Amino acid sequence: MNYSADGRQYHIGLKSGDVGKYVILPGDPKRCKKIAEYFEDAKLIADNREYTTYTGYLNGEKVSVTSTGIGGASAAIALEELVNVGAETFIRVGTCGGVDINVKGGDVVIATGAIRMEGTSKEYAPVEFPAVANLDVINSLVTAAKTLGYNFHTGIVQCKDSFYGQHNPDRMPVNYELNNKWEAWKRLGCLASEMESAALFVVASYLRVKMGSVFLTVANQEREKQNLENPVVHDTETAIKTAIEALKILIDNDRK
Repeated sequence: MNYSADGRQYHIGLKSGDVGKYVILPGDPKRCKKIAEYFEDAKLIADNREYTTYTGYLNGEKVSVTSTGIGGASAAIALEELVNVGAETFIRVGTCGGVDINVKGGDVVIATGAIRMEGTSKEYAPVEFPAVANLDVINSLVTAAKTLGYNFHTGIVQCKDSFYGQHNPDRMPVNYELNNKWEAWKRLGCLASEMESAALFVVASYLRVKMGSVFLTVANQEREKQNLENPVVHDTETAIKTAIEALKILIDNDRK
């Protein structure tokens, strides 16, 4: 284990007691402060590399938000080290690009599972092992989205390591593989594409902790291809509020 002299985790800069059992995981460090504004008595605890952490309270329960950076590799590091210091339940909050034609910019997507088209999860589990979200977290996110009145979708998302492999596959030397698999994901009903959940779901399964994901859909390139209405939305407030309400539900259920 890579610890500092005072027991802090090597990458996230946290030690036992710095975080609550419940943690929200955005990718962008700048999004942490925005999320922490929903906590009571939130304080900046650590800021190292791509990992920024605030800790506060929700309904009297200690909770935290830690950024993971971009991609499964850095997200897995954050999850491993947060579990080392006592965290148990996680919700990834991020953005995605729509794949299914019915998913529009501004919609909320709640992942039930993820396509493991990335590298990190393969260093934890054989490819046959599924990347699935925790059912308690899924149900809390669905209840939250319904309560808030958001337009939301539940289902499978695709995870990749190359952002530009998705958005400009034809320029890639392996365009034949990227395009063929993209068509397969569409035919299989994949809702959206993002970069972290497959790794997080697999690592969480291995570590026996609860993990779920909720996203704001920024836009849908398939709708653009078909000249359909394709709103572009960057404000992640709906996904953040869904995660906050879901955490409250999880906290309440755990107390019961």
